[in-house]
Amino acid sequence: MLAQLIMSGIATGSLYALTSVAIVLIFRNTRTINLAQGDFSMIGAFMGLVFLKTLHLPFIIAFVATIFAVVLLAVLVERLVMRKIRDADWLTLFTATLGVFYILHGLAGWIWGRDTKAFPNPFSVQPISIGGALISKASLFNILIVAGIGLGLFLFFRYTKAGIAMRAITDDPETARLMGIPVQFIVMLTWAVGGLLAAVAGILLAPIIYVSPQMMDTVLIKGYVGAIFGGLYSIPGAILGSLMIGVIENIAGGYLGAQYKVTIAFVMIVLILAFRPRGLMGGQARREV
Repeated sequence: MLAQLIMSGIATGSLYALTSVAIVLIFRNTRTINLAQGDFSMIGAFMGLVFLKTLHLPFIIAFVATIFAVVLLAVLVERLVMRKIRDADWLTLFTATLGVFYILHGLAGWIWGRDTKAFPNPFSVQPISIGGALISKASLFNILIVAGIGLGLFLFFRYTKAGIAMRAITDDPETARLMGIPVQFIVMLTWAVGGLLAAVAGILLAPIIYVSPQMMDTVLIKGYVGAIFGGLYSIPGAILGSLMIGVIENIAGGYLGAQYKVTIAFVMIVLILAFRPRGLMGGQARREV
């Protein structure tokens, strides 16, 4: 039973990691904790539902179309909202993302209603046995997709000019600007990557938690806890933290009861902030937050 719970926890934690990594990416380059990250995923889930059920597109085409739609949404938020107040203090930036959160909540409820909607699952329910533990084909697909995105991000940050520029802005934005790096373009690109991660998270989570304006609220909290593990700067730390949350909450739910699965995230964030305020992999603070 333990192996089964761990395997399921890894599958769940890998989806939390998409939100955690997006939160870390945007925070590192903008000083902004993006409270709208979950709602980007929620809009992606609704758009995927439109592409699949209303337009009857194949799953792969709907998947790609959803990514384009959410990336466009994220870029518009950066250009129309966040860029206008880029030099404001962190509380103003935080409040702006909270405003975007409520706007997207309201728009989704107005356009699609507030009732939960089932999302088509493209995989059969027949599980696969791995090391004696059963895992659904959908969960295995989710793990592989997230692992592929993680590898892609590693290669992007290590070998591409845009990725290296993002790292430079994280380390010293003023020096990066003086060296000719187009900071505003890189910031917009950062939000675009956050939108891409949000779209993938929304599509992969939708068959599991159903689609509604509130579908990502709890996931956002767990994603934020995962980001705290890395001190809001470390992508590996965010991934590790998210996987730990997924595994620990699954074990707690299996042995103690399903009601403890939500509680565990709050317990973890309190413990982290109490004993490691800068996260398990956080280094010296580089910016005032």
